[in-house]
Amino acid sequence: MKRLVLRAGPSDQGERLDRFIAARGGISRGAARRALDAGGVFLGGRRCKVASRALGAGDEVVVNLEEAGRAAEAPRPLERSRLLYADAELAFVDKPAGVPSQPTLTTDRGHVAEAASRALGAPLFLVHRLDRETSGVMVLARTRVAARRLSEDFRDGRPAKTYLALCVRAPSPPEGRVEAPLGRDERHPGRRVVREDGEPASTRYRTLSVGASGTALVEARPETGRTHQIRAHLAHLGAPLLGDVRYGGPRAVGERSVPRVMLHAWRLAVHRPSSGQRLEAEAPEPEDFAALRRALAGTP
Repeated sequence: MKRLVLRAGPSDQGERLDRFIAARGGISRGAARRALDAGGVFLGGRRCKVASRALGAGDEVVVNLEEAGRAAEAPRPLERSRLLYADAELAFVDKPAGVPSQPTLTTDRGHVAEAASRALGAPLFLVHRLDRETSGVMVLARTRVAARRLSEDFRDGRPAKTYLALCVRAPSPPEGRVEAPLGRDERHPGRRVVREDGEPASTRYRTLSVGASGTALVEARPETGRTHQIRAHLAHLGAPLLGDVRYGGPRAVGERSVPRVMLHAWRLAVHRPSSGQRLEAEAPEPEDFAALRRALAGTP
């Protein structure tokens, strides 16, 4: 992986991002656009996919480019069992916890879209994302036309998403719909909080079970797609996720450690881009999630 770190000077004020990357990075404009499409470009530390974004003097641009030829440490493809469904337009995959959905600020290797592309032997396009520690079902597009239409559907909130969460306690009330706008927490970068001037966000939820330890298995169905929405909303209801230190969740329950943020994307339903047919996939509980749930419930 080749990584470019570029800084805009006074003469670059107002220049398009793709043109700036090509000129200052010494690459073709097509390569610059591919990096943008893949989510490998960061402007001021934040991911940017807008080729026409105008630069300001002093802006820092980080670009992750895949090296030509075979990478020395090429990521392993997803196991075939994690390819839940594939056709000519899209593919459902079961993302492992700990694997990023897309390129990060420091690397363009090992993300889900790349690993799934290797497994299928053809390019796949990212249309939505899961947090690195979240496991579960994602959909990827197999054509640019499908990618555009699926991306529009996710922006409009059309896909039906169902998550399982292990929480420190049951939310209060134990079932309902939380409609609370979310915005940045000015005191804690990277965290979202309920605030009046935030973006509209709504989540339906219900408590499925409460274990002997008092921890709860909660089903959450986000109706909007805000960053950290389920994590922030359940914390707002007094039920932060186990392992989610950022939102007040513990790393251990009694003597049992919690390996990660305990959130699993269980089911996902989308509409086929060409026909509107509803397609649904389900990702089974991963072993780390199921084992902790059983242990805290007091069952074998």
